[in-house]
Amino acid sequence: MSELGLCSRREADEWIARGWVRVDGKVISELGTKIYPSQHVTVERQAAAEQSKRVTVLINKPMGYVSGQAEDGYQPAVVLIKPENRWADDPSPELFHPTQLRSLVPAGRLDIDSVGLLVLTQDGRVAKELIGEHTDVDKEYLVRVEYTKPGKLPDSDLKKLNHGLWMDGKPLLPAKVRWQNDDQLSFTLREGKKRQIRRMCDMVGLKVVGLKRVRIGKVKLGDLPVGQWRYLRPDERF
Repeated sequence: MSELGLCSRREADEWIARGWVRVDGKVISELGTKIYPSQHVTVERQAAAEQSKRVTVLINKPMGYVSGQAEDGYQPAVVLIKPENRWADDPSPELFHPTQLRSLVPAGRLDIDSVGLLVLTQDGRVAKELIGEHTDVDKEYLVRVEYTKPGKLPDSDLKKLNHGLWMDGKPLLPAKVRWQNDDQLSFTLREGKKRQIRRMCDMVGLKVVGLKRVRIGKVKLGDLPVGQWRYLRPDERF
């Protein structure tokens, strides 16, 4: 079901347990049931109706908040999802309800000392699109840096940031890295290893002094204020 793009694996387990899944017209009630490619999978209308209620939220994460579970005394970004923090210019007609906080999880990481666009979702399809094994959604960051060596960063090292660096024993995928101004780089990545940009910069003698994610796929941070959130619009696609 996940491979067919109907839902996430977690959602599939829930739907099977509720008797909402049929194979060749027969209700399937056992998790892990094997089926053949030639067989036809259908889901009941209740599943689609429930899935349509699941929300995806965009937040401009401030520094000092973690993306996921609370750790080391720091709060997760989800605690900011409350009516008083909703962006006044949010164009979505969606009404806030506390049930939207249930199973609202981050679709990707953003370090505690980084700011910018973070996606929180109840929809397994969105999570799979952004952090699934075969995702090709790119992410753009603005990175303020200081060069720790004499002079300026050589063009050869800028080329290495674009392609040629290794991390955790593997070559990094090609990136797009270019200067925005004298002390700020734009990074566009198609992968998200832990603290990847900071580690990449360190390899060429750059110290990161500020990092902000401004885009995920086709969705931009835009004018969303720090610490505020809005709903992903129905017409927006990553």
